[in-house]
Amino acid sequence: MKLRDFRKNYEYGSLDEQNMLRNPFDQFAKWLREATESDQSEPTAMALSTVDKDLQPHSRMVLLKEFTPDGFVFYTNYAGHKAQQIAENNRVALLFFWSALEREVRIEGVVEKLDDATSTHYFHSRPVDSQLGAWASPQSQIIPSHEYLEDQFNLYKEKFGDQVPKPPHWGGYIVRPTTFEFWQGRSNRLHDRLLFELENRKWTINRLAP
Repeated sequence: MKLRDFRKNYEYGSLDEQNMLRNPFDQFAKWLREATESDQSEPTAMALSTVDKDLQPHSRMVLLKEFTPDGFVFYTNYAGHKAQQIAENNRVALLFFWSALEREVRIEGVVEKLDDATSTHYFHSRPVDSQLGAWASPQSQIIPSHEYLEDQFNLYKEKFGDQVPKPPHWGGYIVRPTTFEFWQGRSNRLHDRLLFELENRKWTINRLAP
């Protein structure tokens, strides 16, 4: 079959302005809960898009680790490419796609580092092997082989044992949204798109054509 012949008709649900929660954080929480209760694989996975100093966009998948009324939290290596791009331009975009529910949420906003105490608290909630992995991987740098990572992992395992300190180059970010777009697939490609925008500290809602 040719790629152009692949088709899926979306029939799971619909979006109506009257039934949407008026606060997009509340609506997102509802959809996230439904995604975690569904057959959706990796419901907390989100595409994070950044832009570098040359205006080149970059996207990659990261995991949402906390969602609060302030924003969306993820953790990473502060020496990696995404962190360098965030330092150059703090405007980012997030994308959640829950194929099992035929839903998508697009979020745009600004990102900032979490305080070190919050990052340290989360770091020590991770499995010890994950903590060691944060030390072992020089994120985004060229390495000679996978065996190099295994050697680094074993080196830090011997050094720290089960008492692993948080690396100084590792921590969290929070994305504070300025827009949310909720997308629900519909038949005949007449999808529902509802856009929330923050204006004067209040959220407006409008329907977009698919």
